[in-house]
Amino acid sequence: MADVSDPAIDEAYQDVRSDKSDTNWLLLDYESDRSDTLKLTSTGKGGLAELREILDEDKASYAYVRVAYSNDKESTREKFILVTWIGPHCKIMRKAKIGVHTSDVKSALRVYSIEVAAREKDDLNEDPIVIRLRKAGGASYDGV
Repeated sequence: MADVSDPAIDEAYQDVRSDKSDTNWLLLDYESDRSDTLKLTSTGKGGLAELREILDEDKASYAYVRVAYSNDKESTREKFILVTWIGPHCKIMRKAKIGVHTSDVKSALRVYSIEVAAREKDDLNEDPIVIRLRKAGGASYDGV
């Protein structure tokens, strides 16, 4: 089991979800290579582009992101995604534990529209994620 009990995790989660906050992502990392305790590593206001830049290719991490997109000229939506990042150089034992730990992370970062499994930074390009969000949202005005 992963330990996600740090109060800072819930505070950051609430901040990302808040309409009154500009914070639109949070990142959780393991305390150390051998630890199963997750800690809040950082938060940001620059969306997926900013998050992509700080992901470590040697680590496995979890992120929670608010993604804003337009369906048409008159409407904007905000949806949340849960990202499971396994960097290309992540250690094999850490990779092996991700499946079990993801369920613990989901208990802390509860509300999201889609899950994104990312192995390369390009897996977090915004356009394909927005297409998935539109399909998951059920209301698409452009035939996607």
